[in-house]
Amino acid sequence: MPSPAAANPATVPVPWSVIPDYHCFGCSPHNPSGLRLSFTAHPDGLQARFRLDRCFESYPGIVHGGLTGVVCDETMGNLIVLVRHVPAFTVSQRTRFLAPLLVDHEYRCVATLSAPDAGDLIQASAEILDADGHSCASSTATYRPFALDSVRHQLSLRDDEVAVLDQALTMANALSPNGVPT
Repeated sequence: MPSPAAANPATVPVPWSVIPDYHCFGCSPHNPSGLRLSFTAHPDGLQARFRLDRCFESYPGIVHGGLTGVVCDETMGNLIVLVRHVPAFTVSQRTRFLAPLLVDHEYRCVATLSAPDAGDLIQASAEILDADGHSCASSTATYRPFALDSVRHQLSLRDDEVAVLDQALTMANALSPNGVPT
């Protein structure tokens, strides 16, 4: 199980937290099987500090590589939501593995938005760094923003939850593109 995020006043709340029992695998504190990532502003964008235990192991002592992509995707996706006030589906993602992540070790993922958007698509990148600041993985991804109403038929949310989430997206604690709270 990942280490629970410590109560940190600098934590940037994600809009999904207005739904009392949201179960996002990446960032929900309500999902006992999830990563339970929390986010803080970073001068370059958004960051998540994390430590994964043996529940997320692949080879003995090594975090499963797929989770590396999940952590990057989650951090990039939440940066988009907080900067652009719109959720976005991942269209493509490419992850480069530089060193294996070790179970029960501290890491941080830093996500940034890439300059200019490609039409209606948003480009982002992320890097996972170890405690010494060495890069262990990097990821780039393309996202397609969406309106909640346009994907309502795919969401398992009640109408009142969609309305509350839509308002939370508009009112989210915004970050500037470089992660500075606005």
